[in-house]
Amino acid sequence: MRVGVGLPMEDVGGTAYPYRIIREMALSSEAAGFDSIWVYDHLLFRDGGETTGLHEAWTILTAVAEATTRVQLGTNVLCTEFRNPALLAKMAATLDHVSDGRLILGLGCGWNDPEYDAFGYPTDHKVGRFEDSIMIIHSLIRDGRADHEGRFHSVTDAALVPPARPDLRILVAAKRPRMMDLTARYADAWNTAWYGLPSERLTASREDLRAACAREGRDPASVEITVGVEVRFPDVATSPPAGSGLSPGPVNGEPDEIAAAFRAYEAWGADQLIIALDPATPATLEILAEGYGRYRA
Repeated sequence: MRVGVGLPMEDVGGTAYPYRIIREMALSSEAAGFDSIWVYDHLLFRDGGETTGLHEAWTILTAVAEATTRVQLGTNVLCTEFRNPALLAKMAATLDHVSDGRLILGLGCGWNDPEYDAFGYPTDHKVGRFEDSIMIIHSLIRDGRADHEGRFHSVTDAALVPPARPDLRILVAAKRPRMMDLTARYADAWNTAWYGLPSERLTASREDLRAACAREGRDPASVEITVGVEVRFPDVATSPPAGSGLSPGPVNGEPDEIAAAFRAYEAWGADQLIIALDPATPATLEILAEGYGRYRA
């Protein structure tokens, strides 16, 4: 089972993580043997009068692509409505080239209406818009060309020149039936989040994916399962951003408990974990790495 680390990007209490810390944690993750590093794609969160936000995902991922050499680089996940889908496919092909084939293109339909409203994006028909987008992105990456006349997004004889790596992995975050069906139809990997230890809710969601694969005539074993797992360090933990959806029962940030959680997920059948640290700091990453080392021993 592979394990990846979410990079710290958020503005907490009006103070954003400086890039030097993000870069340090990307390099430390690589040195510790983690398989991947991940960025989150949000523009802001609003809870009453408080506004918090994150650094822009693609810019951060491009920077750490140049800083690192081995780890895979994932988006967990890009909201397709924030970027033109054909241009996003072009951006993905380019970043994958820059990183020598290390990109995992994670996509989702989005959910957080305040950021849509603030930045002028429509909040209606999120799944319908996503379907148009992934059809275009998938065609451009797999075939190099796309023609699509959709309700929300259209392209005419669009082409990726130079082409994308045709086996660039596409990941989709999905929970409900329509998104599960689109995952089964277009994705190489599925993401579900956020959890502590494996649970009945997680297993039920996996069964939903298997049902979607049956509807699409696809072998569910061909879809990689990635699970977002929260590891919290109680003595220094921060409250998650409003509406973040982080697990109500996170893994406790002690090396032995981290290692035990990884073993539980491996037994459950996860292919890759994406770890959200609370808080995400060089010190908590060091503890996570210790737990990861015990898991691999």
